[in-house]
Amino acid sequence: MDRQQIIATADEMADAARAAILPYFRTFGLSAENKLDDGFDPVTAADHAAERAMRDVLARRRPDDAILGEEFGETEGTSGLTWVLDPIDGTRGFISGTPTWGVLIAVSDDSGPLFGIVDQPYIGERFEGGFGRASLTGPHGTMPLRTSTVSKVAEAKIFTTFPEVGTEADRQAFQAVAAQARLTRYGMDCYAYALVALGQADLVIEAGLNAYDIQGPMAVVTAAGGIVTDWSGGPAHHGGRAIAAANETLHAEALELLKPFV
Repeated sequence: MDRQQIIATADEMADAARAAILPYFRTFGLSAENKLDDGFDPVTAADHAAERAMRDVLARRRPDDAILGEEFGETEGTSGLTWVLDPIDGTRGFISGTPTWGVLIAVSDDSGPLFGIVDQPYIGERFEGGFGRASLTGPHGTMPLRTSTVSKVAEAKIFTTFPEVGTEADRQAFQAVAAQARLTRYGMDCYAYALVALGQADLVIEAGLNAYDIQGPMAVVTAAGGIVTDWSGGPAHHGGRAIAAANETLHAEALELLKPFV
């Protein structure tokens, strides 16, 4: 496996997605289609354009790899690697003008993500993790990512997309942890995981996720020293219920609080 070539491919994909998305952001009259019959899950022309741009890079640079993308589904490959793509994670935020959405890229094998990117095009921040890298490149240059040392829920800053995503039972489980935390913030989508990797937040608890929602952030948080599992402490890379914690001690306490709801 040529790790440097994979990293370079991922960065080119993120650059291509930025170029495809930014002409649409904060434009008047941007339409959004609803993908759900019951509820609201928007998709825009920017989502489609960004995933096409990333797939074009892969067709040129990594044609033997498989792809799993939110908008255009699965493409089979022969290499044993799969690129897992969410062209805009947080489309609700995107159509509302908030800069907390992001482009998610992960390259994975059967065990889960090996390398991932959380990219925020408007702010110009790129969080990368895997293959020995854990870094943020942004307006102030490049800096290492490192999760916080907060080890108690009572001292933690906790994030979630509830109540927009997940069931009422999922929300109650989250509240059992949030009630013990120092600070709770809502609706940050993938940017919350980036903040955990940066050491600014300590916990993210979510449910109702797909593989493309979690694999990019999972790679970044793990590379920065954190831990990402499902609510039982098992693998989270297939989606569902996920918890990202700054360290194992904090993770263990949060899992105990979630246990009655699992």
